[in-house]
Formats: sequence, structure tokens, C-alpha cells
Amino acid sequence: MAKIVEKSMLGRAWVVSECRENSVVGPDELVGHILTQRGITGDENVRKFLSPTIKEYMPDPSVLMDMDKAASIIADAVQQKQKIAIYGDYDVDGITSTAIFVKYLRAFGCDVVWHLPTREGEGYGLNIAAVEEIAADGVGLMITVDCGISGVAEVKRAIECGMKVVVTDHHSPDVIMPDAHAVVNPKRNDDTSGLTYLAGVGVAFLTLVAVNRELKNRGAGLDNAELMKSMDLVALGTVCDTMPLVGVNRAFVVTGLKVMDRRENVGIRTLMDIASIKKASVYAAGFALGPRLNAAGRLDSAAPALELLLTDNPLIAHDLATRLHQMNQERIDIQNAIMLQATEMAEECCKKGKCSLFLCGDNWHGGVMGIIAGRLKDKYNLPSCVATRADGMINGSGRSVPGVDLGKIIHDALAAGIVSEGGGHAAAAGFSLEVAHEQEFCEFLERAVNEQLNGQMPTQEIEVDAELDAGAANMDMVNKLSALEPFGQGNPEPVLILHGGQLKFATPMGGGAHLRGTIKTSRGKDLNFVGFNMVGTPVGDFLLDDANTGVKVMLLGKLKGNEYKGRVTPQFFLEDMAI
Repeated sequence: MAKIVEKSMLGRAWVVSECRENSVVGPDELVGHILTQRGITGDENVRKFLSPTIKEYMPDPSVLMDMDKAASIIADAVQQKQKIAIYGDYDVDGITSTAIFVKYLRAFGCDVVWHLPTREGEGYGLNIAAVEEIAADGVGLMITVDCGISGVAEVKRAIECGMKVVVTDHHSPDVIMPDAHAVVNPKRNDDTSGLTYLAGVGVAFLTLVAVNRELKNRGAGLDNAELMKSMDLVALGTVCDTMPLVGVNRAFVVTGLKVMDRRENVGIRTLMDIASIKKASVYAAGFALGPRLNAAGRLDSAAPALELLLTDNPLIAHDLATRLHQMNQERIDIQNAIMLQATEMAEECCKKGKCSLFLCGDNWHGGVMGIIAGRLKDKYNLPSCVATRADGMINGSGRSVPGVDLGKIIHDALAAGIVSEGGGHAAAAGFSLEVAHEQEFCEFLERAVNEQLNGQMPTQEIEVDAELDAGAANMDMVNKLSALEPFGQGNPEPVLILHGGQLKFATPMGGGAHLRGTIKTSRGKDLNFVGFNMVGTPVGDFLLDDANTGVKVMLLGKLKGNEYKGRVTPQFFLEDMAI
């Protein structure tokens, strides 16, 4: 990375990839410049990216290992009228995966049941007690969604109980995979599909496409338009699991948001109304719908969230959506209380010069550990693990920074016998250990992070997409940038540096934590900006000081349209500043 600004007012380095010859571009070059630096070149690739469709991006499901075998097994169960169980997970990806399978099977009149584990009581993945209960209910086929790849013993027990098992998952497998009748997972070592970026719901949807094709070949199957009605759920799960919005995921989300805007799913429509969402977007899915659906699984059982997505009754939907909304507020209150305690503990760790954070509290609510770990990771720019201590066990979640593979660390700790359960990927992981190993885990984490960082503290860097003259930040530019949507993991909203603006004024807003203001551009026009949580920071202090009026500033942030009283104007969302 090449540095544009060595140290900003917030102490960050503004960097640009060294492979880019020049990050300073004109307004007509901006979109092409961003696409090129994201590896999207050639007229055909650019066209597909800017106008993604399922038809063009959809892979043949058969490219996934075991897919044809899975489709045949499921089709047999459908035609033989077997009782089928869907075993999912308590997060949005797992809930939506379960919902699309249940909806599909119900369309054939199948006797289908589902099971979502509780976070506190059962934990992630399959468990033998639940498997035995499902088998005792007369189930002939159990299909796992967004889980199962680590359930070696549980799958074995399911087969012993007389069930066939099809595993669909997207998590990384252990050395030994479950001996299921079919295992569909793009992260299998022998899978060559290249679809490792799919969410669990994406794998589940491709499985349904394969099943439907198999049933059509047998003279049954649904019209493809019926399958497309579930794209809102596929988009929701993909966004909420923060999967890269590239390839077919991009088409899933673009199409799914359009389906969501049709408001045909009664549950989603009702939740959108309660959350005051007028138009579907990645932001609405990830930061409004997702947290409300997740709240149920974080605090108790995810069942109400799944029931909401499955119901066609408006009255039931209203009751369930209201309940989820209230649970989300309860989750926020619990989260804020624990965050205060965790922040105090983190400050002490930072004073000791640690390169990692492991914060553990007695009887903290396990459902918010991941959220708090993410907040602390962002605040301190350190890999952060947050856990709750109860009944002799510690259960927690971790979030990491670039350069530190937290999933590997947890896997290594598991192999060393320090943690009893654990797994994840580079950016996020979960773990369980006995209280007796608490200090050992803390030391292991610190040592492993230090080794991966080669003894260097992680530097806070913001990667910049382009530098522009502030005068080019107008509605025409906002409209051009919108062609790159939807933004999300793998396709982030462009981060811009604006040059040549002079500070005109700034004032606090929103109860005093935020600020708004205006710069005068080189073209003599005003550009409004907002800065959230900037009051009390060096940026806020500078902008609110009248002595700095007229000073030329470099602003870093994102350019968007702001609608007010029916009029849309450009607005810059300020994230950092330099002079």
C-alpha cells in the first residue's frame, strides 16, 4: 500500500494500492477507475457487473460436489412422501436457509418439520439429543442448512437412527467430514466449483434449483418463477452473513432486493413496516431487518423469526414482528450495559501494550458477544475476543483485523487442547473452554496474534478508492456511483478524498454527538457534509473552531444523495480529515 496521508487528524494512514498508478481522477473516469481497481475489466465483465442478472450469473448447481446425489435423494423423499426435517441455525443465514427449504417442500405437500438450535442451550450446529428427537418423530430424511459440516458424530447417530442425511453448508470442514449420504459444501477440499463465497442460504438455494430440475426430469417440479419468489430470503441471508457481493451473490442480492420491494412475503413486509423501511436496500437488510431477526436467537429461540418468514397470516405476522422489534430493543439495552464494562477492561489491556483483547465477564449474555467483539475491534484496531463465564465454562466470540487469521488461532488452540470447541474464519470465530484454561487461552491468543503480526502493532489504515476535486462532488457523481450498488462485503461503498474545499461553517447536531457543515468548493459551490460521532474528536474540535473558517481541508468519506422535502442533494459523509 502507498500512503496518501501518513497520519490524519484521527491518527490513521490513508492508503491506496500500489498497483494503482494514480488515485487522482476526473469525474468522468471515476466509475471506470473503481471497477478497474476491483478487478472488473473488459466491456462484457463491466456490463455484467453493472447489470447483474440471475440468468447470466447462475452456475449449474451440478458443479458443486455431491449436488446431483443430494438432489436425487431429496427428490426421492418428496415423491415417496417421506417426512423431512430441516436442521438450521439461529442466525439470519440459518433462518432464511431453513425458510426457503420449508417453503419449497410445503409446495409439494410434504410433511416437513424444522429444528433451530438455541444459542445458550444447544449452541451452534448439530447435537445428538436433537437428532434423536427428530428421528423419533418418524423423519426419513434430515437436511442440514448452514450447518452440519462439523457434525461427524451427530450425522453418524442420525444414520444409526434410520435417517438419510444430506448436509448443505458453507463453513470450512474439519479434517474428517461427516459420512452423510451427500455433503454439499463449496469449501470441501475436493470441490472445484469456485463458489466458496456463497452464504449458507446460497448453497441451500442452489440445492433447491438442483432438486427442482431433478423433479422436472421426473415430470414434477415447480415453475422457476416460484423459486424466484424466495430470492428476498436469499438476499437477506447473504447480506446478513456479510458474504462478498461478487459473482452470483451480486445477482442474488440485486434480484432479491427487487423481490423484497414487491412485498409479497407477509413477514418481511410487516417487519419492514415496523422498522419504517420504505425501500429495500443492503443497508435496510443488514442494519434494520437483520438485527431484528437475529434478536430472537440471541436472547432465546430463533423460532419466532422463522415463523415470521413462513407465515401468510397478517395478524400473526404483526404479532411476531412486534415481538422481534421489542426483543431487538432488549438486546440493545443488554449490549450497551456489557459494552461499558468491556470497554473499561479493554482500556486496561491497552495500557499494558497488548496486541490482542480477551475480555471475559461473569454471566454476560452470550447472544451479544460477537457484536461487542466487533465494536471493540473497530474501536481499538485489535483482534478482540469477548466471552461470558458461567458454570465453569467460558463461551465467546472473536472478531479480527486484517493480517490476523483468528479462525486459525482458534483451530490451533483447539488442537492444543486449550479450547474444547471452536471454529471460524480469518475475520470471526467462536470458542468454548473450561474456566481452568482461561489464563492459558489469554496468553495463547496474545502470543499467536503477536507472531502473525511479526511483533508489530496493527496500523489503522483506510484504503481510498479515489481522490477528487471537491467541485466534482455533485448529483451527477452521486448518480454515477449508484451504478456500483449494491454495496457490501467484497464490494464496499467507495471511499473518496475531496481536495480543494474551504471550510465554511460547522455546527453540532443530533443531541451534540454529531455535526454538520458546509465547504465551499473550487467551483464556488457549497457542498454539505455530516460527521457522525465526530464531536469531541480532533476532527470535530477543528471543524467547530471558528478560527478555522476558510481553511482548505482534505475530507475523507463517502458521497451520497440526501433527500429532504422531496429534493435530493449531494452530501458528503465525513469519516476523517487532514489539512
